[in-house]
Amino acid sequence: MANLDVETPDFVLNIPKRGMPVTIITGFLGSGKTTLLNQILKNKQDLKIAVLVNEFGDINIDSQLLISTDDDMVELSNGCICCTINDGLLDAVYRVLEREDRIDYMVIETTGVADPLPIILTFVGTELRELTNLDSVLTVIDAEAFTPEHFDSEAAFKQIVFGDIILLNKTDLATPEKVKELEDYIRTVKDGARILHSEHGEVPLPLILGLGLAEIDLYINRLNEDKHDHKHDHKHDHEHDHKHEHHHSKHLENDGFISFSFQSDRPFSINKFQEFLTEKLPNDVFRAKGILWFVESDLRHLFQLSGKRFSLDADEWGKSPSNQIVFIGRNLDLAKLQQQIAECIA
Repeated sequence: MANLDVETPDFVLNIPKRGMPVTIITGFLGSGKTTLLNQILKNKQDLKIAVLVNEFGDINIDSQLLISTDDDMVELSNGCICCTINDGLLDAVYRVLEREDRIDYMVIETTGVADPLPIILTFVGTELRELTNLDSVLTVIDAEAFTPEHFDSEAAFKQIVFGDIILLNKTDLATPEKVKELEDYIRTVKDGARILHSEHGEVPLPLILGLGLAEIDLYINRLNEDKHDHKHDHKHDHEHDHKHEHHHSKHLENDGFISFSFQSDRPFSINKFQEFLTEKLPNDVFRAKGILWFVESDLRHLFQLSGKRFSLDADEWGKSPSNQIVFIGRNLDLAKLQQQIAECIA
């Protein structure tokens, strides 16, 4: 497939007459959602976009990869704003809607282990339906790493089912045969899927924003089904649900994902951290992100790990240096992982 020009000088978004347009970006761990968000912000031209980031983990890494701040809502240098979904999606959306300055578009990034349906239903099954206009659900997939086994995850399966656009990212790392096989498999899960290719999350914005693809009737039907099921299951589930202290929804518990967060105001040793990655990192860690501080460097290091691939990109600190890292995986020995990462401190 020929590479598409990511420059969109003639990009004019078709803003609906009623309600702020919303695109939901979903996708499995490490697929490239934050990279895509950065590309949207880079190529937005005159659009003023609100970015809502929904984290899985105790440390808000994604918003720091987009911008250099810990605040819940900040204005970016390009005029857009970024808001973290800490106190609930409804509250975050209303904070954007109630701003005095003009916001043209809202983009929401879900966690890599999230079923997108609850977020979708927030926009079509609440009062937000009158104030916003759900444009589409965009599902990002790592073309190299994704296999049919990912569908063992309920969340990954639903990300495909409810995706209006399927973006096969990192196609430069996958063989043409692998990409074709993946496309065929996706179409067995979602008939008539609209599939795009990208490298490094680069895709022309007219192909992903302002398209009006959301299948509202499908979502409303699912909402009605859930209400019907809830009436039957309420007695059975009530006691179980209230024993959980962690704010993880059922699909996360079913999928078995847990997160582990580590913070320190002391620097790591590069050699010790390298040894941890190559020799000690558990195989059941699917994803990791971090803002890292090494004693050997004056720079901030942005750490990303997806499967066996990892990267470290350096830039300037915008605040006092510290170490913050989040691991996501299954069946993790948290005490052992805590000890191993602590041993990386210089």
